Amino acid sequence: MKKLIYSFALIFLLGTSMNTVSAATTKDKVEMTVEQKAELQKIVNRVEEIKAMDKSNMSRAEKKELRKELREMKQRARGISGGVYLSVGAIIIIILLLILIL
Repeated sequence: MKKLIYSFALIFLLGTSMNTVSAATTKDKVEMTVEQKAELQKIVNRVEEIKAMDKSNMSRAEKKELRKELREMKQRARGISGGVYLSVGAIIIIILLLILIL
């Protein structure tokens, strides 16, 4: 009986606390502004420039700076292009479900 009550409570919490996020289809894509497209193009150009570099003569610190720059550009590109995000509550509930099931 307790297991049934806990199951219903969990389903209720799941239904009320999770945000439903649907992936964008080709029809529903949000258009980027001109500034966003220009920023994204700058990022792509810089990444191509870094890929074309000869890194064999670089010091360890210079390589580290390049990796750091690439990570920052990747985060900016993700922010510009949008994406699907899960809320903290949804992640916690998913983890709890996995713990209960396993």
